[in-house]
Amino acid sequence: MKKWIVLNKKLNIKNKKLGIEDIIKILLENRGLKTKKEINKFLNLSLADLTVENAGINRKELEKSIKRIKKAIVDKEQVIIFGDYDVDGICGSAILWETLNRMDADVLPYIPHRIEEGYGISRIGITNILKKYKKTSLIITVDNGIVANSAVKFAKKKNIDVIITDHHVPSSNLPKAHSIIHTTKLCGAGVAYLLAQELKTNNEKLITGFEHLSLAAIATVADLVPVTGLNRIILKFGLEELRRTKRPGLCALVKEAGLIKENIDVFEIGHILAPRLNAMGRIELAIESLRLLCTKDEKSCESLARRLGATNKRRQDITFSSFEHARLKVLNSNNGNQKLIFIAHKSYQPGVIGLIAGRLMEEFYRPAIVLSLGEEFSKASARSIPGFNIIEFIRSASDLLVDAGGHPMAAGFTVETHKIKELLKRFEETSEKLITKELLKRSVKIDMEIFLEDIGGELYDEVLKIAPFGVGNPQPIFLTKELLVSDMRVVGVDGRHITLRLISPENKPIDVIGFNFANRINEIKIGDRVDVVYSIDREIWNGSVRFKLKLKDFKKIN
Repeated sequence: MKKWIVLNKKLNIKNKKLGIEDIIKILLENRGLKTKKEINKFLNLSLADLTVENAGINRKELEKSIKRIKKAIVDKEQVIIFGDYDVDGICGSAILWETLNRMDADVLPYIPHRIEEGYGISRIGITNILKKYKKTSLIITVDNGIVANSAVKFAKKKNIDVIITDHHVPSSNLPKAHSIIHTTKLCGAGVAYLLAQELKTNNEKLITGFEHLSLAAIATVADLVPVTGLNRIILKFGLEELRRTKRPGLCALVKEAGLIKENIDVFEIGHILAPRLNAMGRIELAIESLRLLCTKDEKSCESLARRLGATNKRRQDITFSSFEHARLKVLNSNNGNQKLIFIAHKSYQPGVIGLIAGRLMEEFYRPAIVLSLGEEFSKASARSIPGFNIIEFIRSASDLLVDAGGHPMAAGFTVETHKIKELLKRFEETSEKLITKELLKRSVKIDMEIFLEDIGGELYDEVLKIAPFGVGNPQPIFLTKELLVSDMRVVGVDGRHITLRLISPENKPIDVIGFNFANRINEIKIGDRVDVVYSIDREIWNGSVRFKLKLKDFKKIN
């Protein structure tokens, strides 16, 4: 059982029952919103607030970038959009490539090969570009570049200007690029979107409306940036755009995934669409995902969407087998008892080590670092637990690393293989000091306690006003006590889930689905009373509406 943290202790007391407005007020307070002005701004989002200034982007650097881009267009220079192989980089590259292409720039996208070229703009990447496009004189990065000091210096020697657009955490010394458009308040595609919007100003040939918001929204979900502030604006309006998009590539991808476009929400993006776009960059060529987003030929889109779906299935198989291998290594070593998981093997493909690290973190609830061993260099990916800044931790050993980059919750680095033992020793020593026992306790944050009788259409509709949900704005979690277990069963093809029927003291029944809770089924039996922690879900079938609880945790009442 997890540690239960109730954010608001104002209980629903009988004969003094909280109203729906009171419940919503508490949910907003739990998200740091107390004044009328704060609440109004949160609930009534405006695209007018999505500005360069609000993002904290340096206006002088932006203007310098725009001036250089316009010069390149006038002089017919070869421009390269240098993206990243994940969803954020792919979507951001699509936004900038389409924008510059419609401005009649001589522009081409370039996505590096994960294994052969590695992450971000690099010497080898620039060399490969010059082999294909000898007259390249301007490179614009997307979702990378903020720590690429060596690559930018190399580009200068080759008479190439570099404009960096990025959102990752910078190191102490910024690259000496032509200009830098940077903020940590957005994802990489969000930064690209703002640059594109500035370029579109007073240009009638460019896109009218906000079709690029759909791509920025997909990237916002996929990159797990906080759904607060400007990201919340992008996601809200981007979801609306996605649900009505006519972009052939997205329509084909939605169809291949078996989704209904009008019903797409954060879950569908994060668990169904984004993995398909990501799969190509993990084990094949990410440029294929970019091609799907940008092509207008419907038959090509259908073919590409099928390929992405098949590649994602293969990626799932590779990830599962590698995770099981890593999991057994942890169980058969002292790693499971240590504060940090550090696993390395030559069989782990670089494209899936981040997924393996994420699953290990969830299984053992410790920061996890997974390395794909190479003869000379090894690539690593890390995932963290709340409260532990993994990129700061990794950079504390920067003297042993070739490079490192990322976010507080997810990061990566390259290390010379012969230095791994020394690196592990350093990490273990540092983690012993920084990772407390309290950090390693699983917990669930509960918004408040309510009664089953509170659950219904009125509450559900009001809760939806707080959406879209995600990192930084989680779906509301409730606690209800003393419910009778009247039925229970194990479900699912692999028997990993449970369903419960619970009844309140006032005899209101409700169904509960507990994903991956089958291992706890023996803790309770029919006739027991339980306290449950859950989120509320609504199902509509043949015009009939019913509410179901999604189980987060439970506790038997002795």
